Amino acid sequence: MPALSRWAEGARVATIAPAFPAVTCTAQANYLTGQYPEHHGIVGNGWYAREDCEVRFWKQANPLVQGRKIWDDVRARDASATTANLFWWFNMYSSVDYSVTPRPMYPADGRKVPDVYTNPPDLRDTLQTTLGTFPLFEFWGPRTSIRSTHWIADAAKIVEATFSPTLTFVYLPHLDYNLQRLGATDAAIQRDLQDIETVTMDLVGHYQARGARVIVLSEYGITNVSTPVHPNRALRQHRLLAVREELGRDVLDPGASAAFAVADHQIAHVYVNDSDKLDEVRSILQALPGVDVVLDAGGKAAHRVGHARAGDLIAVARPDAWFTYYYWLDDERAPDYARTVDIHRKPGYDPVELFLDPELPVPALSVGWKLAKRALGFRSLLDVIPLDASLVRGSHGRADGASEDGPVLLSRSKKLFDDTLASADVYGVVWRHLFET
Repeated sequence: MPALSRWAEGARVATIAPAFPAVTCTAQANYLTGQYPEHHGIVGNGWYAREDCEVRFWKQANPLVQGRKIWDDVRARDASATTANLFWWFNMYSSVDYSVTPRPMYPADGRKVPDVYTNPPDLRDTLQTTLGTFPLFEFWGPRTSIRSTHWIADAAKIVEATFSPTLTFVYLPHLDYNLQRLGATDAAIQRDLQDIETVTMDLVGHYQARGARVIVLSEYGITNVSTPVHPNRALRQHRLLAVREELGRDVLDPGASAAFAVADHQIAHVYVNDSDKLDEVRSILQALPGVDVVLDAGGKAAHRVGHARAGDLIAVARPDAWFTYYYWLDDERAPDYARTVDIHRKPGYDPVELFLDPELPVPALSVGWKLAKRALGFRSLLDVIPLDASLVRGSHGRADGASEDGPVLLSRSKKLFDDTLASADVYGVVWRHLFET
């Protein structure tokens, strides 16, 4: 990334001890609150809601992030200050002044229609009239591309030109895709680095031309993996995980399970509904190939993730391993959503959604036929995702301390931060960029 490297020559580059877990929602919550999950409650990209016995993933309401966010404190310091948030998570019903976040429509006929949520509401029409409909299917799934990142960057320019916010957060997601598909050392990643560099440096130049101080920031590093670990299958084989049969398929029944895991990249929150089984569950997890450590209450406290939403135990994978959510023992019994892109229904994160099933004879034709049937008004399951976890080559989630493989923060305001930062320190760095010279 030569252009970004040249820009960094005039900047300070700090390494960040990553959030734990080192996943999108937790990292961003740490940055925006200056706190850790023990306080703000974002223990991962999803968790088990004990009050209604449901696993919730990728929820969007900002009140889920407990406590004050940096824009609240900025406004208290300077009542005239405004903030824009483009695609950082938990962006709905936030106290920011201007927000843009993905929000597809889900009509009753089963379709998923690309769309965004914005505040103010009419910003939605302005952006999609100018830029076209947000390319949701290139933001996540097997068709992901730089196009969704381009759309976000162009939307940021429009927000800047229209409202000139005091503080703007912009999330450019492109590197998540092939780094998980191919791993961090595949030669094909060079094209992705070039594509994201072009978008990033264009945006940096745009903001600098308007007199802004720019921070370039990442959430985590992605490392090569080769070992998928299936904790839910192990718990089911020990008769601790319960399923219901629905239309001849197995559906996880978390409320009836003595124990089950909510997998999230390289960590898994394990909820033990029967406390008498805690030691047994710990022993099962520790015996799984690919598991590095299992955190109990003391371990959670040490990692600052001791919140009521966290699992009773947290399994952490080895650096070369990651956790699936799979709980069925026969692929013929997998639930219908398993072979689709369905981030909200799946009881865990599924990076295999980035792949088209290699066993489809002509993938493009298969997808096109299913979409055509939907366009004609027929119900059609877009079941084109494989069930082969071995396809995944990159993951993240562990917190191994600040290193060259972890997240970084770059800024030309060198006096405002140190060379090594904790995840929650980013809040203070942003604050000083606003109010100190």
